[in-house]
Amino acid sequence: MGNGSLQGLRVAILVTDGFEQVELEKPRAALDDAGADTVVVSPKDKTVLGMNHLDKGDEFIVDQQMEHAECDDFDAVLLPGGVVHADTLRMNEDARRFVQACDANDKPIAVICHGPWLLLSAGLVKGRHLTSYFTVQDDIRNAGGNWTDQETVLDKNWVSSRQPDDIPAFNRAMLELFAGIQKKSKRAGQV
Repeated sequence: MGNGSLQGLRVAILVTDGFEQVELEKPRAALDDAGADTVVVSPKDKTVLGMNHLDKGDEFIVDQQMEHAECDDFDAVLLPGGVVHADTLRMNEDARRFVQACDANDKPIAVICHGPWLLLSAGLVKGRHLTSYFTVQDDIRNAGGNWTDQETVLDKNWVSSRQPDDIPAFNRAMLELFAGIQKKSKRAGQV
């Protein structure tokens, strides 16, 4: 799915230092190739540092600070994983507020690896079905969610995935979910 199928869709990518670099780069490239406008949103103000597992990765430019981000300015959300990043981001009040507002408005959320920690801390997981990196499964179950060990899980406006090896399947599922939202919004605009 590419060549402008997501033209006009604005996607917030929430990250801070310590995110798993490939979980930002590959999904972002898939979104960009499909015509989406991807925006790196962070509590940091200039750059964020990616990680390649335990090794420092590259720095990425922050497009918008988290404290100024409003759900109404975006159509969808991408939450990369990475232990340090996800553990830090989950305690950011602005990030929790942002995902709560997006979920309340049924905006699609694509989340991978340790990314669900933000959804957990935002109180959104109860009654939801998702997957994640295997070490997060107890947190999901303890929060009242249903965890499954599979490449991707689609539950309403969420698509989740386990780890970097699953990125090809995650990208396909994310693009399909986001395209479905795109079609709905185009139909709504024509009414």
